[in-house]
Amino acid sequence: MHILLPMDSEDVQEASLVKLEDVKVWAQMLIEDGQVVEILHSAEKDGFENFSECVVVANDSEYVWPFMELSMMVLVAHTQRSIDDIVEAYLFKELHDLAY
Repeated sequence: MHILLPMDSEDVQEASLVKLEDVKVWAQMLIEDGQVVEILHSAEKDGFENFSECVVVANDSEYVWPFMELSMMVLVAHTQRSIDDIVEAYLFKELHDLAY
């Protein structure tokens, strides 16, 4: 699954998940069989070769309609900010569906 993340840096070890209005770079993770296969970066959310099936946002109040119109799943990482924490939470199904 390709997962889109709004981040504050391209540095995989130091980057943090940020609000959509504060994004500096978009990260796209490919997760297969419970493993991160690759992490790509782009200045634009649609600047990736493969379509992202899911976007992870920092809180429930984010404006996510553009993603929902593309039929993307929206997950919320209430406390997770690092890529490692987000991956772990995703694998253990600890990210929450967006509350409508």
